[in-house]
Amino acid sequence: MRNLLASRAEMEASEERREARRHGCTAVTELVDRRRAEVTGVLRSVTLRPRRAVPALEAELFDGSGSLRVVWLGQRRIRGVEPGRRTRVEGFVCIQEGRLTMFNPRYELIPSAEELAAVEDVTARHG
Repeated sequence: MRNLLASRAEMEASEERREARRHGCTAVTELVDRRRAEVTGVLRSVTLRPRRAVPALEAELFDGSGSLRVVWLGQRRIRGVEPGRRTRVEGFVCIQEGRLTMFNPRYELIPSAEELAAVEDVTARHG
């Protein structure tokens, strides 16, 4: 059973790496401190973190090679930013508390295959 789970995780990681390359994004393992980057992957977790007086929405973005912590300062919630959502972020990378981090990046929510199929279905019926 453990091998089956490991192979499934490896397959998912491989798929994420392929998607990142397809979008022309930098792999998390290739990110450089204090450099601008564009990364795509799946949000594994999204958490509201109190940071002194300013709230912060924190997410873990996994691209198949590693994870990037993404933090939106001053945000309690962002519509569509939820676990399992494929997302592209762009901004400056820094190392914060020993972790690769991107603060207040530009982001794009990438539609799932099901969402694209639903749009195509509606378009076909009304087009």
